[in-house]
Amino acid sequence: MSHLEPLNLPETDDAATWGEWVRSRSSEELDRARTLVDRLRTDPPAEALEVLRLWDHAAGHLGGVAASGSLFGNVHPDQAVRDVADAAEQDADKLSTEWSLDRTLYEVFAGLAEEGLDATSARLLEKVRKDFRRSGVDRDDETRSRISAIRDRLTELDQEFSKLTRDDVRSIKVAPDRLAGLPDDWLAAHPAGDDGLVTVTTDYPDAIPVRMFAHDQDVRRDIVIAFLQRGWPDAEPLLEEMFALRQELASLVGYDDWPSYDADVKMIGSGSAIPEFIEKIAAAAAEPMRADLDTLLERYRRDHPDATEIPLYDSFYYQERVRQEQFDVDAQQVRAYFAFPKVRQGLLDVTGRLFGLRYERADVPVWHEDVAAYDVFRGDDVEPLGRIYLDLHPREGKYKHAAQFTLTDGVAGDQLPEGVLVCNFSRGLMEHDHVVTLFHEFGHLLHHVLAGHGEWFRFAGVATEWDFVEAPSQMLEEWAWDPAVLRSFATNDAGEPIPVELVEAMRRSDDYGKGIYARTQMFYAAMSYWFHADEARRAAGEEVAPLSDRMVDLQRKYAALPYLEGTHMFASFGHLGGYSSAYYTYMWSLVIAKDMFSAFDADGPGDLFSDERLAVATRYRDAVLAPGGTKDAADLVADFLGRPYSFDSYSAWLAR
Repeated sequence: MSHLEPLNLPETDDAATWGEWVRSRSSEELDRARTLVDRLRTDPPAEALEVLRLWDHAAGHLGGVAASGSLFGNVHPDQAVRDVADAAEQDADKLSTEWSLDRTLYEVFAGLAEEGLDATSARLLEKVRKDFRRSGVDRDDETRSRISAIRDRLTELDQEFSKLTRDDVRSIKVAPDRLAGLPDDWLAAHPAGDDGLVTVTTDYPDAIPVRMFAHDQDVRRDIVIAFLQRGWPDAEPLLEEMFALRQELASLVGYDDWPSYDADVKMIGSGSAIPEFIEKIAAAAAEPMRADLDTLLERYRRDHPDATEIPLYDSFYYQERVRQEQFDVDAQQVRAYFAFPKVRQGLLDVTGRLFGLRYERADVPVWHEDVAAYDVFRGDDVEPLGRIYLDLHPREGKYKHAAQFTLTDGVAGDQLPEGVLVCNFSRGLMEHDHVVTLFHEFGHLLHHVLAGHGEWFRFAGVATEWDFVEAPSQMLEEWAWDPAVLRSFATNDAGEPIPVELVEAMRRSDDYGKGIYARTQMFYAAMSYWFHADEARRAAGEEVAPLSDRMVDLQRKYAALPYLEGTHMFASFGHLGGYSSAYYTYMWSLVIAKDMFSAFDADGPGDLFSDERLAVATRYRDAVLAPGGTKDAADLVADFLGRPYSFDSYSAWLAR
């Protein structure tokens, strides 16, 4: 492996320097991209392989600008730098649109002979040609001009929606004595202000413990309402315009609706298959949901005898009561074993052992003091596989959820992969759910780094079909439930590892609520799909319900828990931006993840670090993660399992 250096970030906290670095690097990368594409337009190489290399490198430069723009637009602590980064991302998207509608470029690829191309480069050519066709390059000048304007506006709308959901942090103020039930460390971190009241924000480390543990029902109600009001009312007109423009774009390039356009390049294949999948999961989860709700309502009626249903704001608290009383799992007891520094190191130790990796802390510039950088190596290699950054605590102006962002894509001999984990966890004790989330998101990071050593930028990193990308991360969650794995890092203040019996009880407890979870996910998936599918009906002259009303209808049809009057959850549902109509992806991927994990669990419960299972992990690493997008996801899974994936493992898990 040739020696490659990671990207050099500014060695200063100065916002002006950072802003200039983002601006100048973006400009340089876009110029490199333009130079390569100009050659393709005016003097393309005779060999098809060389044409593809020029295009792929141009796309690599362009993608790097979009990726770093998205990252720093979401994580840099200074608003001015975030604005520069957002502008860079817009510039990259505009240039991408310009290329996609360039008939001269399209003719270069349409006329390429395929002789001499290997399977992977032929796959690349096929995808490039499809990209051009889907872009509308064959439409007339007026249509292509409209497509360009739509795409530019969609980039702006996506950024505006993302910024709104990122920056709209709401809060309630509560007298300290009304926070009874909250963990001691949480209370210590939330002293009363000068007015004698404690401020509780809608950021996850504040809101989740309050809705789970606060004994005061009114406090629980107030924080849940505040949480579900984020983005409202400003998000609604942004989303309405976004959905309408997506529908117009899809129709201009020959599709019936946006879900059909979007699904055409995913595993699911067609837009009409999305509601079919939603109904399939909803039906499979119906009986588990009813059992979960019966258990929950029985417990709720002990405190509220006349209740006929459980209000949403009480559901989190009473699910926790069920887990305590019926499964002997107290989340406050559990979190005593999950101090953040131990969890972070444990994650590195576990994944290092599982995949034959080692992580070395890198003393390099970062954008905030909370960020930790690590170089990733395979075994005893001296050359790194890539670099990762862990940005794991909340702060003002930062992305509010959990995600892996790309800093650079990796290509062998050209550029190291660098990825960033962006989360919002407590600096102290963590809920186990957050530990699971950390393992999940780290799965994306591993996928990005391990798949960053191929020949093509197009297939680097998490470059499979979008409805498969969650499967490797969902499978890695399994290690966050294994007693031996957890005992390797989960210890309390006395240094005692978490008891095996407690972890087993946690697993049983987690099995409770799967029906509620699956139906909630189908509510989200239905919103994602029908908000877009309705636009086709609107465009055809039909009357469709406003977004708020449509959300309520879908919640009543699919969700396990009732709508909370006056709330507008969709206004902060950030997945309506990036995932558009494809939120079904999470459950689609989970079906595959459960099937893939069956290869590790073939002989029943056991040591996940046994020699046999480590051999399976190596095979999984090399068959599913390392290839990136060089094969269809279904083929990657079949290579690993030795058969096509099936619904059976998921069904068995859901019914358990």
